[in-house]
Amino acid sequence: MSPLRSLASLLALAVLAAPVSAGESWTQFLGTASNATEAGDLPLEWSSDSDAIVWTAALPGPGSSSPVVLRDAAAGDRVFLTCYTGYGTEAVGVLADKNDLVRHLLCFSAEGEELWRKSVPARQPEDDYNGFLREHGYATNSPATDGQRVFVFHGKSGLFAYDLDGTELWSADLGQESTQRQWGSAASPVVVDVPDVGPLVVVNAAEESAAVYAFHRETGEQVWKAEAAGLTQSYATPRVAEVDGRLQLILPVPGEVWGLAADTGKLLWYAEVPLPGNTSPSATIHEGVAYVVGGRPGGAAAVKLGGKGDVTETNVLWTGSATSYVPSPVYKDGKLFMVTDKGIAAVVDAETGERINQTRLSAGGGGFRGFVMYASVLLAGDRLYAVTRNDGTFVLSANDSLETLKQNTLEDEGQFNATPVAVEGRLYLRSDTTLYAIGR
Repeated sequence: MSPLRSLASLLALAVLAAPVSAGESWTQFLGTASNATEAGDLPLEWSSDSDAIVWTAALPGPGSSSPVVLRDAAAGDRVFLTCYTGYGTEAVGVLADKNDLVRHLLCFSAEGEELWRKSVPARQPEDDYNGFLREHGYATNSPATDGQRVFVFHGKSGLFAYDLDGTELWSADLGQESTQRQWGSAASPVVVDVPDVGPLVVVNAAEESAAVYAFHRETGEQVWKAEAAGLTQSYATPRVAEVDGRLQLILPVPGEVWGLAADTGKLLWYAEVPLPGNTSPSATIHEGVAYVVGGRPGGAAAVKLGGKGDVTETNVLWTGSATSYVPSPVYKDGKLFMVTDKGIAAVVDAETGERINQTRLSAGGGGFRGFVMYASVLLAGDRLYAVTRNDGTFVLSANDSLETLKQNTLEDEGQFNATPVAVEGRLYLRSDTTLYAIGR
């Protein structure tokens, strides 16, 4: 029996995640189109001493979060990024005091100048730097911006809202619990304007309180809180789709995909899918179909959006074995492209789920459990940008051949765990030590 059937009264899950656009900005995790851009003007080749490196900025500590970029002619372009210091870093190790853990939100100009920094001491007791937490650390949640404010989720320390000059506007407590695994926080905040409700920022705080929260972006007032046991082990950032003229949130959870009404929070439909265990990748949505991967040992499925109640029999178009544990896939021309934690790039037929081709990019490993890749693949025009932890960035052809066009490495002492971002001919990469702007 689906766990949702026993939780129907609790599922007021209006996770309202429509993208906010500000010119050619990249305003939230995975951008506005499931980590894809039509731009074909990103650089093909670079190295640490090449002219393609527009600027670099030293970071005070590591993080697995992606940058977000706000292009604003009036206020000036801004790049926002999170990191952490004081505990749980390779240099400090596990013997340090958890009371020293501090999370930071950094704001850079388009020229790489650090404009401001906001630091938040960790609320205790924090999870130990052990097990899976060693894979991603304490700054995995990417920021989000609506063009006027920037929002950052610091796990047990809460949700914070700042204006573009770094003034704190409000903060909110989203819980200090931990699941049995104590794997830490991962999902990123999303912003959406909901008709008849208002401008909201929504967070999947599954680890902290097995709940999803919505706050008014301007006032910080909690609009709703929805709790559900089915959220446990759901680390995915939700995506939004318009279905039958209505906004819906698409959220993969262990063993299921949920479709939720953005205006009311009502659970509209759910489908059972082979995603056993924890789910980290976000759904990839194209023309009324959600493509989901994840879990251990892992699986994949294509689910038609819409319907009422249990739509497993009618809406699950296919299930398959081509999967990815952490990185999210991208869609192009009837194909799904993905990279796996084991360093393999694959292309899958989006109509059938059949694996068309795959190629090993790297076997370099890294991290506590030897993960080769943590970042999602970026689709830019007819190229794929696949960032490995230790062996650089592979530029691949976005077709069945998965031809390696270039392998680009940088002289950096840290790992690259974050999904890359593409804005106006620039590729933004972050490692544990440095933020890079590459291109023009």
